[in-house]
Amino acid sequence: MRSLPARRWCVPLAALLTVLFVAGPVSGRPNAGARAGTELAADLDRLLTDRRLAGAQVSVEVTDAATGEVVYQHASDALLLPASTLKTVTAAAALELLGPDHRFATEVLADGRRRGGVLDGDLVLRGGGDPSLLPADLDELAGQVAAAGVTEVNGAVRADASRWDDVRLGPNWAWDDQPYYYSPQISALTLTTDTDYDPGTVRLTVTPAAEPGRPAAVRLTPADAPVRLTGRIDTGPGGGAPALDVTRRLGGNEIVLAGSLPAGAAATDEWVTVDDPAAVAAAVFAAALQRHGVTVARGVAAGPAAAGAATLARHESAPVGELLVPFLKLSNNGIAEHLVKEIGLVRVGSGSWSAGLAEVVAFLSRSGLDVTAARQSDGSGLSRHNLMTARRYAALLGFARGRPWFRTWYDALPVAGDPRRMVGGTLTRRMVGTAAEGRVHAKTGSMTGVDALTGYVEGDGRTLAFTVLFNNFAGDSPRPVIDALVVRLAGGPAAAPPPPPPSSPLPPSRPAVRTAGKAALDWT
Repeated sequence: MRSLPARRWCVPLAALLTVLFVAGPVSGRPNAGARAGTELAADLDRLLTDRRLAGAQVSVEVTDAATGEVVYQHASDALLLPASTLKTVTAAAALELLGPDHRFATEVLADGRRRGGVLDGDLVLRGGGDPSLLPADLDELAGQVAAAGVTEVNGAVRADASRWDDVRLGPNWAWDDQPYYYSPQISALTLTTDTDYDPGTVRLTVTPAAEPGRPAAVRLTPADAPVRLTGRIDTGPGGGAPALDVTRRLGGNEIVLAGSLPAGAAATDEWVTVDDPAAVAAAVFAAALQRHGVTVARGVAAGPAAAGAATLARHESAPVGELLVPFLKLSNNGIAEHLVKEIGLVRVGSGSWSAGLAEVVAFLSRSGLDVTAARQSDGSGLSRHNLMTARRYAALLGFARGRPWFRTWYDALPVAGDPRRMVGGTLTRRMVGTAAEGRVHAKTGSMTGVDALTGYVEGDGRTLAFTVLFNNFAGDSPRPVIDALVVRLAGGPAAAPPPPPPSSPLPPSRPAVRTAGKAALDWT
């Protein structure tokens, strides 16, 4: 293990002798700062001997955030899987290349001739890449169409997702993750269900029956989404544990229900991705039009609006700076990929992963942040093609502090131990009651065999930037080791992390049968 980096003496011999002659002999006793640094390095070295890291790949770098001075290093140039810590790179690039005030606009266009309240043609719902578009926003757009005097559409509602390319899944995304909210299809026209802003999903609210043995009630949001529910969720004996399996058959929108909820349990929510998000959004919009008294003769179709089509309605998202809060706090994969494709569209006119990522790489190079090799294959960290180094993160953490958007970026990072969901985010339950509580702003990253954390900690009298990357562990989760390291950086004790309870392997990324809700899934 390598702690403090060796320093090379570059002072000419004559100059050194002059200093010794004038100042007298150098004391052999290290000063207080040096002793503290040595003690810190020894403590961190000791924490990294935890048995949960046996056989794993470990990389750590700690720097003084203000000066860039290296405080501690361990294999900081190792190329490792970053998981969701990669979102810090995507967020910084979005703030730099799109700007914190950039918004996504969804429009409705009349593609045909108007005869009073009749449109001889199609209504086109044109997606602008908004990852936060809600059913209520589509209802508002339908109301704007009705207010514009349209009462009858002789054509169809046409879904226009042509702002970006039609590649919906990222490189090397696991095929069996596709039904789950953290692996959505990416489209310029998509829909979310709540202010977590998971695009390309529907939400199922499951409520157990009053008595065991009866089916639980399942409510779909949005209710007009063109999905088919099959199977059922039973009501189990009171006091039992939830065991739900809610998934989607690949290649369509059949959602299969299985498992049970105990009688007397609270209702729980499950988020499921949809196939062809643009078509689903158009169907929900068509239903909203009907509620507002606008009839549509030919259902839902797909295709872009013709040049010169008149705009009837428009909805704008919150600015990118505000969307960073759910993006980073909740580790939202869909928002990450929307930002990448939008960067490509805005910067070079191509809404694709390849174009967007090329612009991200160029930004990092211009900014001097390519201090080591790296590979970025998506915006979220979901791909196992991604590779990053702790030293490269250190460069980003230092660079960001000098940018005008730093406060927006910093405030969007999860805060250790803060119970408020949109403040603590994925760190809400970590480092509670320690010296690090409330003093750490950092991005988590985890998937099977990967756990990581990168960000800032308020230490004793200074701010430290740190990155911890753990890869290729197969037994108990080493997450307590990460937390112990950060607590030590915050000035806390160098206490060994608690041993794991018996028979507690790291949960898989997507359990087949699980307790309900997002918290049960190992993706942060």
